[in-house]
Amino acid sequence: MMRKFIPLVVPLLLAGCAGKDMSDLHNFVDEVKSRPASGIEPIPEVKQVIGFVYTAKNRRDPFTRQEDEAVATETVLDNGIRPDPNRRKEELEVFALDSLRMVGTLEQNEETWGLIKTSDGTIHRVAPGNYMGQNDGRITRISEDKIELIELVPTGSGFLEKEAAVALGEE
Repeated sequence: MMRKFIPLVVPLLLAGCAGKDMSDLHNFVDEVKSRPASGIEPIPEVKQVIGFVYTAKNRRDPFTRQEDEAVATETVLDNGIRPDPNRRKEELEVFALDSLRMVGTLEQNEETWGLIKTSDGTIHRVAPGNYMGQNDGRITRISEDKIELIELVPTGSGFLEKEAAVALGEE
């Protein structure tokens, strides 16, 4: 039914466009055509790149391994120190050592405990033999002003024991 009305409506719409004054449009088109043509910028000239050939002469080649370096890496021996993979990780081992702060000590039954505050504000009680920090740091001694521990720092071929401490901090 709609298809019958389309041929009747289209001529009516076209009739509405006829007879309008389009002199301003014709004037604009004539004015644009009368402008002088602008030129296109020339393509920039490509400069020739001068190549460089590397000649080592008596210098070492930076892309090959030197014999001295090979000998030095092969002489590093594994000292046998390793973290225990079967040991259950303690709560303070998820924090970096520098994010932990000592806030005090407790003494109970002639045993000294250290109080450690984590970055989330929780205070933990630790004793010698406990672990903290991300490098398997085992607490060796607790004094009134610091907690001493030994960390296992990875090297290229094994682990190295390193002394570290968490000092009593001010709030």
